[in-house]
Amino acid sequence: MRKKSLWVGLLVGFWFCLTWMAWTPTAAAFSEEQKLLLQSWRLVNQSYYDDTFNHQNWWQVREQFIKKPLNDRTAAYNAIEQMLATLDEPFTRLLRPDQYHNLQISTTGELSGVGLQININPDNGYLEVVAPLAGSPAEAAGLTSHDRILFIDGIDTTTLTLDAAAAKMRGTPGTEVSLVILPDQKSQPKTLSLTRQRISLSPVVAVLDKNSSSLPIGYVRLNQFSANAAKEVSEAVTNLQKQGAKGYILDLRNNPGGLLQAGIEIARMWINQGTIVYTVNREGIADSFAASGNALTEAPLVVLVNQGTASASEILAGALQDNQRGVLVGEKTFGKGLIQSLFELPDGAGLAITVAKYETPAHHDIHKLGIIPDQVVAQEPITYQEIGTEKDSQYQTAIQFLNQNTTLAKAS
Repeated sequence: MRKKSLWVGLLVGFWFCLTWMAWTPTAAAFSEEQKLLLQSWRLVNQSYYDDTFNHQNWWQVREQFIKKPLNDRTAAYNAIEQMLATLDEPFTRLLRPDQYHNLQISTTGELSGVGLQININPDNGYLEVVAPLAGSPAEAAGLTSHDRILFIDGIDTTTLTLDAAAAKMRGTPGTEVSLVILPDQKSQPKTLSLTRQRISLSPVVAVLDKNSSSLPIGYVRLNQFSANAAKEVSEAVTNLQKQGAKGYILDLRNNPGGLLQAGIEIARMWINQGTIVYTVNREGIADSFAASGNALTEAPLVVLVNQGTASASEILAGALQDNQRGVLVGEKTFGKGLIQSLFELPDGAGLAITVAKYETPAHHDIHKLGIIPDQVVAQEPITYQEIGTEKDSQYQTAIQFLNQNTTLAKAS
């Protein structure tokens, strides 16, 4: 069982929690813009996982920024962003009201854009692709994990925050956005023109494969850990069982993560007992989430991962690997081991704050390191339509494992 409920409301990529701060009488002396900055400072002061605040005096930072002229809301937002930038950690950031709204949509419904999950590389500060969404314009254009995005509609991405870059790629369906991409240091930049479209965020694809194996294989592809992901995975596994599935392939490739709680709930569908993940806060206090004894199946399981497998996907993959519940096949995962909590501000903006790091059940800290699969299988990029075909060497390796090891792993 989970040791305690301290971290209910956390997310790996995203989780929502409404926080309204009580103001002391002295707060009345401040303008609304100053109050917004002070509230942002207090939330970071209370929650940020690094109690050194990037080895700086956080109180002095407060004093420095509260003295700035904050004549309107834009000036306040700019000051908050500058204040958070002193932490030198890209996941702790301000979400202006439209960005906060778009984030809510991305975890619950649909969005309009090119279908790219992106991240600022903490080592070099460049904007990079985490993964394209399946069936999206970005996926069709051949964008892959760790491609560097140099320009968006002619704007140098080193001048943009993560959310500003994401906002520039969203837009009305049918409109175009120009991206300058650097695939690797040995290649020349290339310019791509992508047409935005309405993208469904349904997180699960499931099918019974009777042709590739000597036993019926249930294939479950999980695209992201949205609010409805656990429910859809549960329904998919139950339906595949009814169709006679005797083994499973769980495909987490190019899954950039999402809600922590969704990752925990899905892990519990495969594991009857054992720890799923540890979270460690700035005091070094570890909390844990464990299996609940309600696994849906004990059938053999292979998990597909690659460089686009990130965040909540790595929590799930690490739980299955460390508990010896599933064999991991593919490439080293992305390596994001930090947890953010999202706090809503009174004006409709929000703060994403890194509040903890996580460790796998074997206490591996995978941040910037990733998870090494049990069977490393390198693969050139394939299209969405080629997944599960002869061109998908990682999938074919998973089939071989299931054919040769019908007692590959058990839920307990």
